[in-house]
Amino acid sequence: MTERKIDWSLRVGFLLVSSALFSYMLYEFVNGFINRGPLRILFIYLTDIPQGIGMAFRAAAGLIAVITVMFYIIRKDLSKSEALMAIRLAVFFEAIYWLSFLMSGILGLYGFTTYSSSLSAQISGFVENTLPCLFQSIALTTVLVKLFLELSPKKSAQGAIKWGLISGTSYVFVFWLNNTGNWIATIIAKGMDYIILYPANLLSFLVTSVGLFLLGLYAAYFTKKSIGADTLEKVNIHTVGIIVTLVGVYFLGHYVMWLFLGSVGGWGTWYAWLLGHNLDLWAMSLPFLGLPLLFMRAQRNLTKNKK
Repeated sequence: MTERKIDWSLRVGFLLVSSALFSYMLYEFVNGFINRGPLRILFIYLTDIPQGIGMAFRAAAGLIAVITVMFYIIRKDLSKSEALMAIRLAVFFEAIYWLSFLMSGILGLYGFTTYSSSLSAQISGFVENTLPCLFQSIALTTVLVKLFLELSPKKSAQGAIKWGLISGTSYVFVFWLNNTGNWIATIIAKGMDYIILYPANLLSFLVTSVGLFLLGLYAAYFTKKSIGADTLEKVNIHTVGIIVTLVGVYFLGHYVMWLFLGSVGGWGTWYAWLLGHNLDLWAMSLPFLGLPLLFMRAQRNLTKNKK
């Protein structure tokens, strides 16, 4: 009975997270398409159109995940080949999504994404847009394509587990780089008083710049320890649950803070990106998956002791 309960909690968690990803990306794609307006500037053609296509692919990846989990719940079983095919396709579509940011990073190197020629504007544009876009489009696309190749039915599970862990770690560092860049750009525009005089902003800045970075290091350490596992049973799922839950709590906590406190210190780049341009807010749903993973080890041990 215990194993069945755990299994169902994971299924529901996967369903909620995949549904959040699909619905959020579909909304962002449709909203961006309707409200984009005329594309009068060349670099907008070269950046927004690829990113719009990327969002469509990510929404498709979310839809594949939703259908797969629903099919699994209804049938209560899914063949290995069917599950592998669905996962591979979703991973490939996700890689296309991250690749769509490459042109923004390249154009940012030449200053085309910044309307001002001032040094502060150039620095702000680099840390807020250019560097994150280059890193995520190259790093995440690379590891996801490698994961796609390792998910081949002709290969052992060890490679898939290895690159799955590396991909997860890469996501944490991408979240850290994106959000820290947004905070640095905000400080450049608003000044240090924007975080020094407002405890909520200071807390957010520290959790983002230091907390997410430490979480990334922890994920990297865990990945290094687990990289030789040839089955999922040899991976510490409890630790995976901790990492996944904390990533979700980061986004959820910030959103809840804004609901209760509003735009502390006035509207700025941080709140504009967090609420208006953040394509990762679907990650608020991650605790629905992370918590079942977090308690899985304890439940497994309980089951073994009963036997």
